[in-house]
Amino acid sequence: MLIKQKEISPSLPQKLAALLEGEHNCIANLSNASALLFEMIDNINWAGFYLLHNKELILGPFQGKVACVHIALGKGVCGTAASQDQTLIVDNVHEFAGHIACDSASNSEIVIPLHAHGQVVGVLDIDSPLFSRFSSAEARLLEQAAKIIENSCDLSVLSTL
Repeated sequence: MLIKQKEISPSLPQKLAALLEGEHNCIANLSNASALLFEMIDNINWAGFYLLHNKELILGPFQGKVACVHIALGKGVCGTAASQDQTLIVDNVHEFAGHIACDSASNSEIVIPLHAHGQVVGVLDIDSPLFSRFSSAEARLLEQAAKIIENSCDLSVLSTL
């Protein structure tokens, strides 16, 4: 059976900006951002953040099932996106060399690096139980969302926690 999916709403960046407006606490903003993404994006099973600390990614605020806590740079989709400083869309995570299976229900994934002061400080990670869930148009919307998150607070302060 083919599951019809809706594209991510073009209003997502505007709704995120309105949600985060006036708040500068990074934990609060990442928490609300993950909740909004999880609510607004169809056919996903995880939405959240990994934050760079001591040269590895550490689990941050998220929505979904429990997740891996530590991800080495260059490992898995998140670590690869962070080390390469580029958005990665993976249509089938089971074919991605070194994929880290935190939730066996995940079949596709998109990861967008987050920056502070020109440096990667973490990633936005979204998983789906569907194969080929994320389009390049959706990647552009999520990259806009990532910029809004980056501008909502100084994410580099989180690396000191």
